[in-house]
Amino acid sequence: MQLLPTPKGEISVLPFRGWGFLLSKKRLSYKMKNSLLILLLLISTLSFSQEKGQQDVKVGLVLSGGGAKGLAHIGALKVIEESGVRIDYIGGTSMGAIIGALYASGYSAKQLDSIFSQTDFSTMIQDNIPRSAKTFYEKQEAEKYALVLPFDGFKIGFPSGLSKGQNVYNLLSKLTSHVSTITDFSKLPIPFFCVATDIETGKEVILDRGNLPRAVTASGALPSIFSPVVIDDKVLIDGGVVNNYPVGEVRKKGMDIIIGVDVQDSLKTRERLKSAFDVLVQINNYHTIGDMSEKRKQTDIYIHPNIKDFTVVSFSEGINIVESGVTAADVYRDQLTKLAAQQKHSEQKKIKFNPQDTIFIKEVKIEGNKKYTRSYVLGKLKLRTPDKVTYEEFSQGINNLSATGNFQDINYKFFEDENNENTLLLQLRESNSSMMLRFAAHYDNLFKTAALVNITKKRLLTNNDIASLDLIAGDNLRYNFEYYIDKGFYWSVGFNSKYHFFETDVPLSFIDTDLNSEISLPINELSINYSDFTNQLYFETLFRRTFVFGLGGEHKYLRYLSETIGTDANNLPRTVFESTNYYSAFGFLKYDTYDNSFFPKSGAYFSGDFHWYLLANGRNKDFEPFSLAKAKLGYAYTFFKAFSAQLTTEGGFKWGGPQTKSLDFSLGGYGFKEMNNIIPFIGYDPLSLRGNTYLKSSLTLDYEIFRKNHINISANIANVGNDLFETGEWIDGVDYSGFSAGYGLETVLGPMEIKYSYSPERDQSEWYVALGYRF
Repeated sequence: MQLLPTPKGEISVLPFRGWGFLLSKKRLSYKMKNSLLILLLLISTLSFSQEKGQQDVKVGLVLSGGGAKGLAHIGALKVIEESGVRIDYIGGTSMGAIIGALYASGYSAKQLDSIFSQTDFSTMIQDNIPRSAKTFYEKQEAEKYALVLPFDGFKIGFPSGLSKGQNVYNLLSKLTSHVSTITDFSKLPIPFFCVATDIETGKEVILDRGNLPRAVTASGALPSIFSPVVIDDKVLIDGGVVNNYPVGEVRKKGMDIIIGVDVQDSLKTRERLKSAFDVLVQINNYHTIGDMSEKRKQTDIYIHPNIKDFTVVSFSEGINIVESGVTAADVYRDQLTKLAAQQKHSEQKKIKFNPQDTIFIKEVKIEGNKKYTRSYVLGKLKLRTPDKVTYEEFSQGINNLSATGNFQDINYKFFEDENNENTLLLQLRESNSSMMLRFAAHYDNLFKTAALVNITKKRLLTNNDIASLDLIAGDNLRYNFEYYIDKGFYWSVGFNSKYHFFETDVPLSFIDTDLNSEISLPINELSINYSDFTNQLYFETLFRRTFVFGLGGEHKYLRYLSETIGTDANNLPRTVFESTNYYSAFGFLKYDTYDNSFFPKSGAYFSGDFHWYLLANGRNKDFEPFSLAKAKLGYAYTFFKAFSAQLTTEGGFKWGGPQTKSLDFSLGGYGFKEMNNIIPFIGYDPLSLRGNTYLKSSLTLDYEIFRKNHINISANIANVGNDLFETGEWIDGVDYSGFSAGYGLETVLGPMEIKYSYSPERDQSEWYVALGYRF
């Protein structure tokens, strides 16, 4: 102890760790004691405040919109994470809202990179629905029409966007399922909000509560690409229209430091404005770029990746875009590290991303369906409860429901109970549109050129029905009318009426059984006019999600003639070989999981058909009841990423009615829509081979050299003749074969194909051209 003299007496200074303190040995004045006490309190308070400030600096993150360029946010987040900065609030717009919402939900930057690297954005944007997810009726509809326009009130309209954003919603719903019960976004692992635009008022809408996937979808509803989203009776589009960088809103959340990642466009020169979409983006950028000069001043750490070489749809260059974000943020790594040192930290819960998970749905509750029944909705979902399905199957069902065009909005939530069983709440907003105008074009070697105009009316007579009329003009006039009442898993009802006509050259063997035996013609082939008028009433049902089984009755008027030879009773230059009405009962069974009808890479196919012809009247006076059965089985498999194979085998036979030949199987040609029993067979002209029994197998090897560009080689073999099973000729060797090499291209108008074929038996070659969807 040391004694120090003072004017008021002596005091003792006691050594003490850190501070030390003063004790008065003699009486200190009241004034001095108060002064010392105040000094000590000020020093302690100041030191505590500094320590607290260093450990609790609140950091807000602003993520701008920018379409595909927003993937740079992921790269910037990687550096921010590595620097140890804790984010306390996130505000985002458009793509920034998508990245921000997932990061706020608990995903790391590395997980986000993995998720988006596995995402097919072309499918995501276009709402492409896997073919295997569609019903059989919808597969037929989707593979016929190239252009679909609204036609309500007999006035042509235009879609509000290329996509409804349903695929985006499905992905976000899956990825945020672990926070699906949170409706206040400030309660997320990281508090979050996003910005959208009210299209009716042009005002900014802050979305900070409700359905997270829906809010983010609205924020990213880029005009002309995605349809608007309705939330709380507000029609919302991309938030970038009014506020593409919500720095002020993040600052208002009480943030001390703002980190901003800006991936907005700069103004383009005339040379870079190459499309109408580029012009629209440029117009919108006038406002956002003007705002950024002030908003940048409000940002403490401003990260601006170099994305000038990318566009809002450059998703295929995602790796380079993410890296640009890393490069831009790396400049501030030291600053970020110092910032992190001033914060408290806690371990963030890791989210496991598993694209193959399943979900058990015990019950479905549906809201908003007024025009469409519950069975219709569940049938489109291919869902029967209780059931366990993969999330992929469920998403495909949702997309299938969306693809009907009958619903403007489809929202859903899962509510899980203590047994890990889920109740699905499906919230629907039905579309007011019920009429469509559809178009297509096609060319093949049998029907030649054809242009199709279709008018479709939904809810014509009752809910769940659809009426469709195809009018086909070109080298041959045709029509097809379909009326269908869709009952989902229950028995659906359909009526079909169609007329087909074509003119082609056929070998004399095609009609020699219809000629009188005493007629002898010194020709090898002749031209015939072939027409078919068919009406069917049928009932079908779906089971096991992928099979459809049906029964029905059919009337068919078949007529073919040649104007090359003979004269008829009216002294017209023609010979009629067939002109008869046939009446039959039929049944069918179908299974189809091909991923693509024209260039399949995976899946299986089965089609079985049985017709029992009971009555006839017309030219066929020797009619006796007979039956026809045929089946086709196919399988597609991908060996490597771009190399696939398709193997098919099929056959058919007839029993009874030996005098009726006009419905026999006829093989030859390629690229036309199958009708009656006219079946493609490469290496031969259409209708070249004919008999009441046939067996055919084919193998196609396809290499996708570029995306949607195919080079393929094919081989097919067949036995065709009469009563092959009875005579044993079906296994005595291969009678007919053909080989081909071709090129195919997938387009919005349908497949474009050209093939060169050769048949060893004929020692001749054929060229086949098939352009557009087949109808």
